[in-house]
Amino acid sequence: MLGWLLGLPRSVKRLISVIIDINFLIISLVAAYLLTQDAADSAIPQIALAFAITLPITLFIFTKLGLYRAVIRYIGQHALGAVLAGIVSSAVILALLFAFLGVTQRGNLIFVYAILALVTSGGIRLLARMFLVQRNNGYKERVLIYGAGSSGRQLAQALLNGEQYHPVMFIDDDTTLQRSTILGIAVGVPSQISALIKSKNISRVLLALPSASRARRREVLDALDELPIPVQSIPGMSDLVDGTMRIDELQDVKIEDLLGRDAVAPKSKLMNADIKGKVVMVTGAGGSIGSELCRQIIRYEPTMLVLFELSEFGLYSIEQELAAIISRDNLDIALIPVMGTVQRQSRLETVMRTFAVNTVYHAAAYKHVPLVEYNVVEGVRNNVFGTWYTAEAAIRAKVDTFVLISTDKAVRPTNVMGASKRLAELVLQALAEHQNTTRFCMVRFGNVLGSSGSVVPLFREQIRKGGPLTVTHKDIIRYFMTIPEAAQLVIQAGAMGKGGEVFVLDMGEPVKIADLARRMIHLMGLEVKDSIHPNGDIEIQYSGLRPGEKLYEELLIGENVRQTEHSRIMAADEARLSWPEMAHLLTRLDQACDEFAVENIIELIRSAPTEFNYSCATSDLVVRAACDIETASQIAAIPFKSNADKASVYSSLTAKQIA
Repeated sequence: MLGWLLGLPRSVKRLISVIIDINFLIISLVAAYLLTQDAADSAIPQIALAFAITLPITLFIFTKLGLYRAVIRYIGQHALGAVLAGIVSSAVILALLFAFLGVTQRGNLIFVYAILALVTSGGIRLLARMFLVQRNNGYKERVLIYGAGSSGRQLAQALLNGEQYHPVMFIDDDTTLQRSTILGIAVGVPSQISALIKSKNISRVLLALPSASRARRREVLDALDELPIPVQSIPGMSDLVDGTMRIDELQDVKIEDLLGRDAVAPKSKLMNADIKGKVVMVTGAGGSIGSELCRQIIRYEPTMLVLFELSEFGLYSIEQELAAIISRDNLDIALIPVMGTVQRQSRLETVMRTFAVNTVYHAAAYKHVPLVEYNVVEGVRNNVFGTWYTAEAAIRAKVDTFVLISTDKAVRPTNVMGASKRLAELVLQALAEHQNTTRFCMVRFGNVLGSSGSVVPLFREQIRKGGPLTVTHKDIIRYFMTIPEAAQLVIQAGAMGKGGEVFVLDMGEPVKIADLARRMIHLMGLEVKDSIHPNGDIEIQYSGLRPGEKLYEELLIGENVRQTEHSRIMAADEARLSWPEMAHLLTRLDQACDEFAVENIIELIRSAPTEFNYSCATSDLVVRAACDIETASQIAAIPFKSNADKASVYSSLTAKQIA
């Protein structure tokens, strides 16, 4: 019956509401008369006439005030206000008609009528709302909101009106709020969470702490880590303020909250130094770091931003995004999307001269360790020679400042990617001493959250698919930083350079990847499947270190480190080559690349002050395939007596080749 009634058309429901109101108003008047008047009263006809005139006027007022447009399930103060206004108007009109018809001394009748009408017409709606809400809540997921402040209250109100979640409890650290009731929801203390989850059948915890520091959010997450239910959060305060997200748009806990480190506000003087009123060029503008650099740069109003990118899709995406921001914020910035490769110096120089570039941020690089390991020649060509050609173009085009985006993997590198970036640093250090036209500096930092190839989105996707999570080694650790913070610190470090410095960003405490994987599993309400918990949900598998991969990363070489004017930027003075020595090395390296002599390339990199510790076997895929072909030819030329002898010789030759 109830389902049939709820499924009726809106017009039919409104008609039913009108009929119910008519009946309640009549009942209210009759009850008021019986309670206040003598049964032998001779004024009954006049009272009935006055009410007959008042009734349609009251219904008209209800209609004009929108009472019949209100949905009972979401009825609020406006609808109850319409009932109050309608009843008061009805009472006033009734009193005027009584006076006109000569019905005197009926004030108590009118007062009791108004009270009864208000209780019946308004009360029935509240009761219906309560019934429907309770009925609807039975189908909702029961959640607990951590944070009973303004954001928590807004979230609760949004969820109460929604169809998916039912907030059954607040939790707050504020002792003045604990054991009180907000929006009809009790506020508990953090120590009760585990018990509440069981007693109230809660299936999810929602963090409503958008303005809390990351350190505070990490404390809360540490306390919630072992809960057997998922933990989600509302958007950050900046997203709520600028309207990009609603308060009820729940999201997984951000990994930066697990790190617990708050970003330091950028210094305007440093941010403006190489950008404001200047022409800025970003190579690799479509990449993770390059695109964030562009987003940060346009905030500080350059006259022009040149986007230099090899990937057509990457260039299109960042150009469209930045153009939308410039249009939205009414910025006077010329946006120049240029397609090209950093391995073509003439193209770079022409672009820099044509647009009179003042500052270059060189973010173009091959940075994926295994891929560069499999493609040694191209990795060296792009990372070393691409940097050299871009730097030479900058000198010829009289660029003022050149900032190289480097990596922690350049420190005592064990892989070709890190070694190539260290060699790129040496190129710029040599050029810094060789000329006075362009100021060169390098900024070195670790992994950034959310970049292409980052472990965090990979883990999230693996968890959603039911696992397993793949970690290379149980003891591997990494430094992490958010992309916006890294981009801001890169810009500020570049402004502090005098020429040839290597700046190192304070990455905070290193994170053990296996622990990060476990915490991500726990915060999604799941349990790690291992020998202790064989019935767990998600297994963590250790795949072994990839070619050239370290267990830990370093950010400095040597101990000659000095603090700068920024608390999270340090400068390191490291071994370098003179330009004649560097030029000679580059000539030999160029020849080795042309000849595809991978072993020679490795030895040449080792001969420079890179501290290159290349402990793994040659992993370049082309070289390996060529070796396999050579091995097969050798085996084919041998007359074997049996297949077993052939297999034995093949294994021996292959082992020697790999060694």
